[in-house]
Amino acid sequence: MKIVVNPEYEYLREWIERIPSFFEKDGRIIHKARNILKVFSVDNGLDINIKRYKKPHFFNRIVYSFFRKSKAARSYSNTLVILEKGFEAATAIAYIEIKEKGLFSDSYFVSIQCHHVEEIRGYCEGSIAGREELIGAFAKYSAMLHDSGIYHLDYSPGNILFRMENGSYRFYLVDVNRMKFMPVGIDAGCRSFARLSRSDEICRYIGCIYARSRKIPFNEEKAIRLIIKYRNQFFRRKARMNSVKRIFKPKRPIV
Repeated sequence: MKIVVNPEYEYLREWIERIPSFFEKDGRIIHKARNILKVFSVDNGLDINIKRYKKPHFFNRIVYSFFRKSKAARSYSNTLVILEKGFEAATAIAYIEIKEKGLFSDSYFVSIQCHHVEEIRGYCEGSIAGREELIGAFAKYSAMLHDSGIYHLDYSPGNILFRMENGSYRFYLVDVNRMKFMPVGIDAGCRSFARLSRSDEICRYIGCIYARSRKIPFNEEKAIRLIIKYRNQFFRRKARMNSVKRIFKPKRPIV
């Protein structure tokens, strides 16, 4: 078992080492799908979020054993980079990797639980009316993120959290195992919004504010066209994939 602990949380090492033994039966589930997220409270009142990633299939077990960092390891290292660059993410405490018969098997990412935050998901559809301040702040935040060379490859509404603090919005990135740290140009920047909204009105508003807020010269109309173009491509592809899944999904027997 490999365990990497943030030096600031070395005092939790003994507890962290026992996570695989108590994760299944203890803690409060906050998300259960492909991966499982649970919250645990430790003795000093600290709330800790633990994400256990789904055990990969055989081929990926080989890949993660010898050729690529695990999702837990990438979440840990990417979080540290995001924080170093002055942006918010759930503070990384540790990650754990477990092997079975010499091959990668399970992994856990351990972080501080974010409190009093919302997903931006509930504000990304429909009309912009009444949401101008939030969506505008988000577009400016995205511009600063990209100007700082931070590029989230899954910039979806569920992976962006926010809260109001001292009269302004603060944004937090989560699910950060798929990131790139690189110069972000016009095309890549607009492509990142593809998953955010089906609403043309909201996409247009984001495009305008985002273009005005980038440090590099940016045409608003071009930004809007690119965002809507990549949005349409993403949702068409998603619809096709869902259609294929429905065709091959086994039917439940009639009882």
